[in-house]
Amino acid sequence: MHTVAAGVRLRFGAGAPGIERLQASLRGEAFSPHRHDTYAVGVTLAGVQTFRYRGQQRHCLAGQWHVLHPDEAHDGAPGTDGGFGYRILYVDPALVQAALGGRALPFVADPVVRGPLPGLGAHLARLDEPLDDLAAAELAATVADTLERRADRAPRGRRPAPRVDLGAVTRVRDLLADDPTAAHTAADLERVAGTDRWALARQFRAAFGTSPSRFRAQRRLDRARTLLRAGTGLADAAALAGFADQSHLTRAFRSAYGLPPGAWRDALRNASSVATMSAPPRPAADVAR
Repeated sequence: MHTVAAGVRLRFGAGAPGIERLQASLRGEAFSPHRHDTYAVGVTLAGVQTFRYRGQQRHCLAGQWHVLHPDEAHDGAPGTDGGFGYRILYVDPALVQAALGGRALPFVADPVVRGPLPGLGAHLARLDEPLDDLAAAELAATVADTLERRADRAPRGRRPAPRVDLGAVTRVRDLLADDPTAAHTAADLERVAGTDRWALARQFRAAFGTSPSRFRAQRRLDRARTLLRAGTGLADAAALAGFADQSHLTRAFRSAYGLPPGAWRDALRNASSVATMSAPPRPAADVAR
């Protein structure tokens, strides 16, 4: 048995447009409160992970899954001194929206799933297997079906979804994604959508689970992560990704990932050089299901 050193270790698997797969372990460290603009569906491989979500402290044991909705704040920490390991899928809500044929995004109120999620485990068991467009579509459809089966039809504290002009909000989304560094104004987005900024904000969130401004910020962070993984320095990555300065990047990065960018980069390096506690290919959850 090896001893896992304290720290955070992150290893990305093979992904596809709108889909990321990640293996991670934490010991003696924690993610600060953060939120991302994707669905996050993961399985605890070892130890106990604890996180605060929608006003309650949650515990996810080895073999249990967790499902987090876009733009919902949460943190993450080991529940014991031994730390924990997990694998997780991050899926763009637009893929879920497409797989559901334009229906409202499902909301899963209870984030901890105490049984297997059929069909998803295999995609995490084969973390490094490439995802072609067919496999990516199948994965997105499986995630969408899983979310719909477990969805709370009237989640507490949420208004009924507004009627959505999917074409309009998709045009805005595409504009922001094509060049997230551009400083598009609310008036620019109104012209593209053909509606006012208030209706646009409500419809964009209903369709994609987040606001236009947060979507743009997340795409800037995607660019910053790509630059950091390629060895770009923090200050240069901030400038190239559209942030005002390194401090601006650091604040945004921590709010999205629970770690500052330097620590995130170090966690990737640690994973490549040290065996992690999440390495076993067949965890207690029977991730191959």
